[in-house]
Amino acid sequence: MKTPLALSILSMSLLLAACGGEGDATQARGPDPKLPAPERGLLPSMKIAEPALWGEQKPKVPDGYSITAIATDLKIPRQTLILPNGDIIVAEGRGGNAAKLKPKDVIASQIKAKGNTQVKSGNRLTLLRDADGDGRYEVQTVFADNLNAPYGLAFADGKLYVANQDALVRFDYQDGQTKADGPPTTLTELPSAINHHWTKALTISPDGRYLYVGIGSNSNITERGMEVEIDRAMVWQIDAQTGAHKPYATGLRNPTALTIQPDSGQLWAVVNERDELGPDLVPDYLTSVREGAFYGWPWSYWGQNVDTRAQPQNPEKVAAAIKPDYSLGSHVAALGVDFSLPAMGEKFANGVFVGEHGSWNRPNPVGYKVIFVPFSNGKPAGEPIDFATGFRGEDGKTRGRPVGVTVDPKGALIIADDLANTVWRVTRNQ
Repeated sequence: MKTPLALSILSMSLLLAACGGEGDATQARGPDPKLPAPERGLLPSMKIAEPALWGEQKPKVPDGYSITAIATDLKIPRQTLILPNGDIIVAEGRGGNAAKLKPKDVIASQIKAKGNTQVKSGNRLTLLRDADGDGRYEVQTVFADNLNAPYGLAFADGKLYVANQDALVRFDYQDGQTKADGPPTTLTELPSAINHHWTKALTISPDGRYLYVGIGSNSNITERGMEVEIDRAMVWQIDAQTGAHKPYATGLRNPTALTIQPDSGQLWAVVNERDELGPDLVPDYLTSVREGAFYGWPWSYWGQNVDTRAQPQNPEKVAAAIKPDYSLGSHVAALGVDFSLPAMGEKFANGVFVGEHGSWNRPNPVGYKVIFVPFSNGKPAGEPIDFATGFRGEDGKTRGRPVGVTVDPKGALIIADDLANTVWRVTRNQ
């Protein structure tokens, strides 16, 4: 039963949401966004996502492309991985156990919960197989279960790596295998106390020597104290043989997906930035992740823009903060990223696909789609292009929420949808 205080705050949040903004038109995107002044208030504007079934509808894709649901009735699909034989591994689950500190946290959790699936966490890996190559994945089977909120996935040298919310683990894998031989081996434990941001993103170097794990902060802006942020808001580099690890880059509030640029071997990430500075701050971003670099959190954002809420202030760290490469817009909640290939078609051959889970704290929602960010000379260049839309319809109903995006070398984009508990496959029409 809701308390009068909770009801009062909920009413206030809905009133704030009704006051509106200018939606997508106010979002600053690209390599050099023009940022507005911070806005502070009692509560951030909040907009409840109203879930609905897809029914006969499905996401919209560009002319010349088709989209198909290749797996349904999953248990919170997050990230996907294409194995060497073309099978798809899907990580399913939901984690986190952070206590709510303030009344706004209670209300925010209620609002966010309304926009999420009510399905129980799968805590498993599901394998999908299209044995005859007709685009229909007739095999859908559990590859491994009893995991702890698995999220990030990687593969190299006969090893399948999984980033649970508390540990990086690995399975031995033989080509064509449909079920793990047994429980995984733990390579190294990962920070898991509180786990405000529980997702652990994962990718692996082209030579298979190093794994990279994204570890989100335990707060919005250090409201739990800096002692709980040790080893967090950063990317770890982990030796694939020994499990030895070190900070690779820091100041990344919540690096939710990682990928390697095919030609250069450069590590890239999408990062969810801080809240409660207004509907148009702070931009979530796409960036190359440089070894030893500091990206600002918690003391500054988008370079040297100081956040006065972080106490004590740290001018030396602010001076060292570097700007990310590309703004995706504020609160889009980017949770997936992968580099494209020429097989995806000329317009989408050079760049990255980004899965945007969608906002909960803007009066006019943003995200809820998959975009393509074109590259030129190895860097993002130009405006983002909508690739898969309609997850949130014109009727205000939310039928899906994209998470992981994975480019299949055969020329398809795999999209995990954790609201509809579906995996979608987008292909070029022949």
